[in-house]
Amino acid sequence: MSTARAEILAGIRKALRRGPLPVAEQAAIEERTRRHDRHIIPERVNRSAGELVELFLAKAGEVATTLEEVDDSAGVARAVAGYLARENLPARVVAAPAVGEFGVDWDTVPTLEVRTGTANRDDGVGVTVGMAGIAETGTLLLVSGPDTPTSLNFVPPHGIVLLRRNDIVGSWEDGWDLVRRSPLPRAVNFVTGPSRTGDIEQKIQIGVHGPVRLHVILAG
Repeated sequence: MSTARAEILAGIRKALRRGPLPVAEQAAIEERTRRHDRHIIPERVNRSAGELVELFLAKAGEVATTLEEVDDSAGVARAVAGYLARENLPARVVAAPAVGEFGVDWDTVPTLEVRTGTANRDDGVGVTVGMAGIAETGTLLLVSGPDTPTSLNFVPPHGIVLLRRNDIVGSWEDGWDLVRRSPLPRAVNFVTGPSRTGDIEQKIQIGVHGPVRLHVILAG
């Protein structure tokens, strides 16, 4: 445990007027963390890989996510340009560094202006790479890191997420398994459709906490 973390936890214990956990309780917590008990898995995700892709497309569409399939990563740049044209948006995007690892060749669309890095308030469209798509609910699993800045998930009003067909998993538990098998990210975001809230006069507002439009490009 780092010194800073130990100091923070010590401060919390002092405020609660409680000492360190007994050894038995600490061991029980560590065992539960290692075990990762799975919750109930819906019957609808007990499908083949191809059927899970179709379920993901259907569920994502139900929550107003738009979707597009391309044969391979070579078609991704053209798909991004096509989305911008359909939405009457400037031919300009900010992209996560991981987009390069995805195999996207931006040179196939020379009119498209691409900046790589984090998003700011002036960016209208962000392009990032998802860790997985969860067929159970049509949810995107997005993790933070140097190659996938979290700002791309929430700042631009138009979010484009790249996935491969073999990134589609059945349940949320399957998604968490992927996270646990990878270096633990600083943040994990589950995104189900464009941002929306009903907090304002009990009326649904779109784009309050994230993108107004969410588009997924699924490469074969």
